[in-house]
Amino acid sequence: MSEFWNQRYAVDEYVFGTEPNAFLASQASRFSPGQRVLAVADGEGRNGVWLARQGLDVLAVDVSPPAIAKAEKLAAQHGVTLQTELADLLGWEWGENRFDVVVAIFIQFVGPAERTLIHQSMRRTLKPGGLLILQGYTPKQLEYRTGGPSQVENLYTAADLRREFAGMEFLHLVESEREISEGAGHSGMSALVEMVARKI
Repeated sequence: MSEFWNQRYAVDEYVFGTEPNAFLASQASRFSPGQRVLAVADGEGRNGVWLARQGLDVLAVDVSPPAIAKAEKLAAQHGVTLQTELADLLGWEWGENRFDVVVAIFIQFVGPAERTLIHQSMRRTLKPGGLLILQGYTPKQLEYRTGGPSQVENLYTAADLRREFAGMEFLHLVESEREISEGAGHSGMSALVEMVARKI
């Protein structure tokens, strides 16, 4: 898997742009300066750097060295500190009650069994009262083909997330269809699901 992402990110331009994901940015009021945040599979750093610009203490994790190098370059351009770590999420030591916020934006690179393991790890690494902020594509995205994986099993619905994160408090869980513009990688009408959930 890492070889696929290394090839994708080994270009000069930022594949998904340098601006933060719009849904993530819309949640800015939920953050407090100094909070410890994990940006999962953060790629070229657009979201991790934006979080750091909000005064948050951010660890951005990704499997691709070229992506991490671009994230560190973007952080330097904005004059912020972004901690980075090269990691395969399925083998990474997530820790327990470690982060105030976990951000998972379009991390649909595994099927249901491995995804459940990652979701369990995200829940475990959150502190009690911590927030999980997630956005992904629903299966209808295969009709639009404006980004995301081509394997339907990698996509999920609000019902899937409600089941996977049962026991958390859902502050926001919505499916929608709208235009997004995030570099060449995500561009056009898209079928989305977004969630904000609190660990109880």
